[in-house]
Amino acid sequence: MMLTTSQANEKEVKEAEKEKTVYNGYFDDADVQDRSLTDWKGQWQSVYPYLKDGTLDQVFDYKAKQNKSMTAEEYKDYYTTGYQTDVAEITITGDTMAFTFEDGTTKKATYQYVGKKILNYQAGNRGVRYLFESKDNDAAFKYIQFSDHSIAPTDSHHFHLYFGNESQEALLSEMDHWPTFYPTDLSGLEIAQEMLAH
Repeated sequence: MMLTTSQANEKEVKEAEKEKTVYNGYFDDADVQDRSLTDWKGQWQSVYPYLKDGTLDQVFDYKAKQNKSMTAEEYKDYYTTGYQTDVAEITITGDTMAFTFEDGTTKKATYQYVGKKILNYQAGNRGVRYLFESKDNDAAFKYIQFSDHSIAPTDSHHFHLYFGNESQEALLSEMDHWPTFYPTDLSGLEIAQEMLAH
């Protein structure tokens, strides 16, 4: 009994370490799998309003204490650029994405999965973006890329979204601007707590 428990714990620890490693951007190409839009199904809210109203200040204070290379104010500036967007909410159902903007307007379109791209970052870690395209003429954005620290099918808990109308290549070169979305049923304070946990 003791041995079984011990083995299970070791396995759980190794699994947790692997997950954390993948989350931080260290993985083998062979482990990267295709994903469908349903991994991001549900209703999502932009975190940008919580940055603007000060709810996320505690996150930047914590980051500055953990890593002294930047002050809390510098972290806030960095994330202000990263989170900035006029997309307030996103609803994903099946192969459809509905974007609700700050002015209250909503644009809906269907999207097709067109592949994945592994990116190598200067810091030595890597990321995977999942690429989708819409053929709808009135789509708010023709090109979409998801990044959520996962590399295989799983329900997402938050994600960074890259979107535009120029090309997938243009979005792949975007490193400074990554609007971030969490479930709409979370309060700003709960989102801040989630961020502190990572």
